[in-house]
Amino acid sequence: MQISINNTQIEVVSGETLLKAARRAGFDIPSLCYVEGAKHRPSCMICGVKDCSTGQIIPSCATMPVEGMQIDSASDEVQHIRSLSLELLLSDHRADCDAPCSLVCPQGLDIEQMLTLYDAHRHEEAHALTVASLTLGCADCKAPCEKVCRRKSVDKEVPIRQIINGLTEKYGATVSSEVKKENKKADQTQYQSRLGRFTTREKEWLKKNVTTTSGCLHCACTGKDDCRLRHYATAAGIKRPRYEASSALPVMQKQHVTGKMWFDPAKCIRCGLCVYNSNNGFTFINRGFGMQVVIPEESRENVGEELAALCPTGSLALV
Repeated sequence: MQISINNTQIEVVSGETLLKAARRAGFDIPSLCYVEGAKHRPSCMICGVKDCSTGQIIPSCATMPVEGMQIDSASDEVQHIRSLSLELLLSDHRADCDAPCSLVCPQGLDIEQMLTLYDAHRHEEAHALTVASLTLGCADCKAPCEKVCRRKSVDKEVPIRQIINGLTEKYGATVSSEVKKENKKADQTQYQSRLGRFTTREKEWLKKNVTTTSGCLHCACTGKDDCRLRHYATAAGIKRPRYEASSALPVMQKQHVTGKMWFDPAKCIRCGLCVYNSNNGFTFINRGFGMQVVIPEESRENVGEELAALCPTGSLALV
């Protein structure tokens, strides 16, 4: 069987979808709800292509080719449809890719990582990060990190400068080779998601339950490096969400699933990969816009950490 993709004739292997045929032929088509070898159902429309004979936009991950089919996978029209699909998914995705404090540090310190080490009582390593990036120290800094700290809207901002100065006083201006740490400056060319404002109920929950030593909420996404949603948003030229975050799911209320795997419902795009690839594990509740993915308490023993690799966002992540 032969079909045409972007005016190029290709031979289709029996049983393969449009997406598989296109990728095998070298055409780069993105997908969030599809992973090679995993069970899936089309939902995200990020892999949408145009059937030129009908003018329809169809999901390439689930469409079987027919003889003589002419497919457009790269025109401005198709790219626009994919961008719209991305923006709709992002409107229901409450998360900070990078912590605001790290983004605004004038010297590029990954403050989120430093505070993570500090709260884990790994103070020498936390100090090593500051030495790796703060060549001018914090003495004359106006502390934009504390001004944008999300904890400030709950009760009081994290005393970041005080913590850094305390580490400097304790360990000095150098570090030993055993505790050297590489500072990973936030890449501000990538898409940056946002949490939106906390509700009154969320503020109450965060104040009561987030009791780290520093007070940090640790709002940066632990799954950001492998987040396909962020990758495709960046590739599409999307820097910030077009629409205000609309998810009704509470933020930062992660649920422990098994082993090192945690589930953050507010980052879930309901692609279903974790549902279709677990046996009596994750499941859907409700319908329509109110549909959610949940993991019942009694079902957690039925899932394994390998599911995290299927998640296209940081919703399922190994911590």
